[in-house]
Amino acid sequence: QVQLVESGGGLVQPGGSLTLSCAASGNIFRVSTMRWYRQVPESEREWVAGITAGGATTYADFVKGRFAISRDNAKNTMYLQMDSLKPEDTAVYYCNIGSVLKPGNNWGQGTQVTVSA
Repeated sequence: QVQLVESGGGLVQPGGSLTLSCAASGNIFRVSTMRWYRQVPESEREWVAGITAGGATTYADFVKGRFAISRDNAKNTMYLQMDSLKPEDTAVYYCNIGSVLKPGNNWGQGTQVTVSA
């Protein structure tokens, strides 16, 4: 079973930046599509961004132009660079490992991002 560990969350002021990391165990990272999701209490988990094994990226409209997803296959690690953060970006951010067609069943423990003055 693949284990995912997110890190890099914290408290940041509006307009600030954070970089999240997701480290994956095992040897399927380099052939997998990786995704970031986020969730606020009492709401559905929502997709934020994805990156295929080949490096193609996609973004939810609400983060386009502000967030950048990337990956380092040599380190089995995915990143989410978040700029121009807004209070509505406050959430627990989770990473997921899956296929191009759909996310997998493996989730990390999440990392809290709080955007507040």
